[in-house]
Amino acid sequence: MTAPAPRPPDGDWLGTPFLRFERQGPFGVVTLDRPQARNAMSPAMYFGIGYAVKHVAADDDLAGLLITGTGDVFAPGGDLGGAGGDAWMDFSSLSMEALLPFDALRTSSKPVVAAVNGLAQGGGLQIAMCSDMAVVSDRATFRVPELYRGIADTYYSHVLARSIGPVRTRDLMFTGRTLTAQEAADWGIVARVVPHEVLMASALEILAQCCRTAPAARAVVKSSLDGYLGLFDRIGMTSSLGGPEAIEGFLAFKERRSPNWVHPDLRLDGRL
Repeated sequence: MTAPAPRPPDGDWLGTPFLRFERQGPFGVVTLDRPQARNAMSPAMYFGIGYAVKHVAADDDLAGLLITGTGDVFAPGGDLGGAGGDAWMDFSSLSMEALLPFDALRTSSKPVVAAVNGLAQGGGLQIAMCSDMAVVSDRATFRVPELYRGIADTYYSHVLARSIGPVRTRDLMFTGRTLTAQEAADWGIVARVVPHEVLMASALEILAQCCRTAPAARAVVKSSLDGYLGLFDRIGMTSSLGGPEAIEGFLAFKERRSPNWVHPDLRLDGRL
């Protein structure tokens, strides 16, 4: 079967062959499925996640949304190596606020559960954190590598500090360390850890529980929680994304080397 030509989202088509939208009873299920790039997210994929949130919200036949990945990867964040196969838009087509799905996830009128099946970092971890619940496989791992890429990710520095405190936020962001699923749960980054074999069943049951709550009352609680998380420094982060460190971080990633800001004695073989 020939893959659809690249085109904007419409109905259950999310605008990219790398996102599958399936209806499982009362739920919409979005699966990131780009194994050739380990689910690295193109602009169309990011946009498609936000579209899926709004698509489910507008569909009376659907009560909630579940987001998951394929293989051993949930989502590693944005594609720094170059997208292919869904290039109907690029990062310059829309503002970052319109392109990225994080506000749509935080404000969704219907419950959203992330079923994290494996590696989650960068924008992938943000998708999990912005969902109403993150249910994760015991094989999942988590990382915030943005400072190794030259990006001042003020979303993370703000939201993580609210969620886990500034000490652990510095630990994650300044060292780029990898957390296990249990560590992420213990720190309060994700809600629950389950055996990998029952991840989807557990996530669907938890989504069902969320969908049984009263929608108007749930919206008030979501608004209160969203107010607590607050806004991040959009201006500072946007400036950083176009700055010389982000450009060097991108080149270093593509060339599989340490960025030039790293002291020669501290450079490592391969990507940081």
